[in-house]
Amino acid sequence: MDRRKFMQTSAVAAAGLGFFPALRGAGGSTAADLLYDISLAQWSLYRTHFSGEMNNLDFPRVARETFGIVAIEYVNTFMREESREPGYVTELKNICNGEGVTSLLIMCDSEGKVGDPDEAARITTVENHYRWVDIAVELGCHSIRVNAASDGDWNTQRDLAADGLRRLTEFADRVDINVIVENHGGISSNGAWLAEVIRTVDHPRCGTLPDFGNFYMGEERGWYDIYQGVEELMPFAKGVSAKTHNFDDAGNERDKDYLRLLRIVLDAGYRGYVGVEYEGNEKPEAEGILLTKALLERCRETLTPEYA
Repeated sequence: MDRRKFMQTSAVAAAGLGFFPALRGAGGSTAADLLYDISLAQWSLYRTHFSGEMNNLDFPRVARETFGIVAIEYVNTFMREESREPGYVTELKNICNGEGVTSLLIMCDSEGKVGDPDEAARITTVENHYRWVDIAVELGCHSIRVNAASDGDWNTQRDLAADGLRRLTEFADRVDINVIVENHGGISSNGAWLAEVIRTVDHPRCGTLPDFGNFYMGEERGWYDIYQGVEELMPFAKGVSAKTHNFDDAGNERDKDYLRLLRIVLDAGYRGYVGVEYEGNEKPEAEGILLTKALLERCRETLTPEYA
């Protein structure tokens, strides 16, 4: 792992944007003063993780030192096996405490279909998530993020996904953890369907994690309207993922109207964290993260007179 090289490269990217990130947004204002605060989704650094340039224990430090962000969202992929080792989660928590970084949630993938048509498989999927609930508790997170994958027609998938989510939510509720669902491909990227699932679960701890970019339903169905989807999911939101891919010369997302999206977020009464999740190919990860953070800050400044 060449963490020093990564840090140096990230610092160069920050300098190129005209500011040192650790000095911007890291002090002064607090969440109570802001329309929304900014967190960092670990998936923004998936290439860096998969290349071995950093590992999960580096994430809190990199978030603060390199990007000036002190609230983070994990992806279970990057600690799937390590988290089984005795003392690992405690070590991660201690690193966060030392860095002054808050752990918000764990995004959980590859644990099975929460709406599997086979009841035994569905229950196994629910139980596969139990350890992530326990880890979330130890880290001080408020939620785990899951996927509402299923098979069948609209109503069948709705009912199966709601059944699995209800079972998992009832388990997580015992330890004050939310179970939140992201629009994440297939029918789950249909905002109306996912909103219907959450209403069917009908539990205050089961909500959504609207993602600005994940509204592709597949080749057959194509793209769901992102603005409609975000509006449909925001009434249940316990987090927001600010997905970015491409930027113009002014630092705006080329394919998404961020002011429009964030107005939808704020009109729903949401005042929590908005997570930077850069997934583009045109910019290096560090630069994409910083551009996304700067975009969120500019939008917040523009929108504050309207909503403060």
